[in-house]
Amino acid sequence: MNQPVARVVNLIPDSSQRFWSVDLVAARRALLAADPAGVLSIDGSFALVAQEGERVVLARSLERPLRYFLAKAADGPVLIVAERIDEIAVELSRRGWADQFHPSYTRMAPAHHVTTLRLIGCPDPNPVYRRFFDPPRGTLPPDLDRLGRHYIEALYSELRSWLAAQDPAAPIGVPFSGGIDSGSVLLCLNKLLLDQGQPPTRLKAFTLSLDGAGDDARQAREFLQRTDLEMLGETIEVPSAALDPLRAVAVIEDYKPLDVECAAVNLALLEAIRSRYPEWRLLVDGDGGDENLKDYPIEANSELTIRSVVNNRMLYQEGWGVESLKHSLTYSGGYSRGCVRGYACASRYGFVSFSPYTRAPVIAVAEAVPFVELTCGSHERLYALKGEIVRRGVRAVLGYEMPIYPKRRFQHGSAAPETAARLFTEDEARYRRHFHALHA
Repeated sequence: MNQPVARVVNLIPDSSQRFWSVDLVAARRALLAADPAGVLSIDGSFALVAQEGERVVLARSLERPLRYFLAKAADGPVLIVAERIDEIAVELSRRGWADQFHPSYTRMAPAHHVTTLRLIGCPDPNPVYRRFFDPPRGTLPPDLDRLGRHYIEALYSELRSWLAAQDPAAPIGVPFSGGIDSGSVLLCLNKLLLDQGQPPTRLKAFTLSLDGAGDDARQAREFLQRTDLEMLGETIEVPSAALDPLRAVAVIEDYKPLDVECAAVNLALLEAIRSRYPEWRLLVDGDGGDENLKDYPIEANSELTIRSVVNNRMLYQEGWGVESLKHSLTYSGGYSRGCVRGYACASRYGFVSFSPYTRAPVIAVAEAVPFVELTCGSHERLYALKGEIVRRGVRAVLGYEMPIYPKRRFQHGSAAPETAARLFTEDEARYRRHFHALHA
């Protein structure tokens, strides 16, 4: 009896999986076993797919994308898996199935879940999501010193594990603004290198300055001076005319203004670093730190209240959740969607990026913070919390008195205010039109 053939076309190279303590075979075995603890134990950066007959399972780490598209062939369904939407489009065209494609038909596997598909043909069942990372919330006492120590200890531990898996001769770059997240990452890496007897000159803090201006350049210099690390700093000056938000739309395959504009300045920085250092490979950034400690202006989003922010599990990392009406199948939600602003830009210029604040053990400490008790419904207390926790943790774990500056977005700190106002108009309609025109 003829049966439909369930096929999987995996366009994600095995070489792009970066494990610290397991190999690819063991990681796929853990994925097929459908054991949340086994998937959570996969250390590293991954976007995995594994197949067992008609059952296909997918999972990814928070900081990188994993997309899929179900195509129809005469002999059965074909699942195409890739990092990018345009890779899926090219593969469909190559197989003569271009008429099946639309970008909105692609799907993003949500972070922190195993996505299970059954390739059984028409009609196709919906994917099933099973959470593999579910940290308890609000379990730590409201002691800022203790919270800070736990948080920075987790950050330091993740960076140590990552560093042990790297070439000991490879230089390490930190996209650096002097802000809380990039500052704490730089200080942790510097101490790690010193503790391991490695030269701190292996480390460099890259700061973008558009047209020789921007508050980040001044802030970064001051941070490095106050921590006696001036020798690590390098300012990268780029003309503002080099920025192209529409190019950023094509690179990240998204149209959310803040992500597009962040990606535009990120691309400018990375292109300039690549020009100066053709062989540079490793980058470590502070992406995810704002999400962990909920440091976003609630007033800027009419859908949010402080109650929704502090009471919803990993809201800024995952959005409203896969069981929510607001969950986007095409893009996922929260940083699970926005991760492309870092990952895709780094990949475009041949860098391998790492964001320790996106690692599960670090997020688990952040989720254990008793936000409700510490903030008492106050926006101001919430916004001050991140700086206090990180400052105290850095002092306790690393021995630095870390300067704390007001929050500022990457795209706004890299340029003079008038330049930022001209370049970054938050015009989602324009970005959305351009995105759809790419696949017209």
